[in-house]
Amino acid sequence: MPHPFDSAHRGARPAASPAARRSLRLAAAGLAALTIPLLAGCSQTVPFDAAPEASDTACADVVVRLPDAVADLAKRETNAQGTGAWGSPAVVLLRCGVTPPGPTTDRCVTVDGVDWVIDETDAPRYRFTTYGRTPAVEVVVDGDAVSGTTAITDLASAVSAIPPGDGCVGADELDLDGTAG
Repeated sequence: MPHPFDSAHRGARPAASPAARRSLRLAAAGLAALTIPLLAGCSQTVPFDAAPEASDTACADVVVRLPDAVADLAKRETNAQGTGAWGSPAVVLLRCGVTPPGPTTDRCVTVDGVDWVIDETDAPRYRFTTYGRTPAVEVVVDGDAVSGTTAITDLASAVSAIPPGDGCVGADELDLDGTAG
């Protein structure tokens, strides 16, 4: 009888049992299930310029609370401190440490306890900046790809790590004639 490693029998394999074939298929499926997400997770880092106050510890408090998904878009890696990005391509961008806005006539909304000033000058690209929080957080949203309201709602919990100071006021709350109302 020839030796199993004899050159004449190289390449010939004994038939595997059905249980062995099933185990092999399960192992291959498991390997694929682990490998595909790793390869999908190899998307490029989103380039950013850090905001002037990105090193503020309050920004670190925000960043560690950022959700894994915003508007059902997966979080992406960024290359700057105090930042976050979601979507591929990135359609929701966050920078903590921007200069807080002063009084403005731009629309100001309150979402889940966070006041946001909305800059619509580049619509459908909208810039939301927290009002009354220092440092301020800026979120830029591509309105063609995602709802700005959904994005800032999903981010409100993380942004709430920065305590509020002032808040949005409506025209009915302003003292325009100099008398207390």
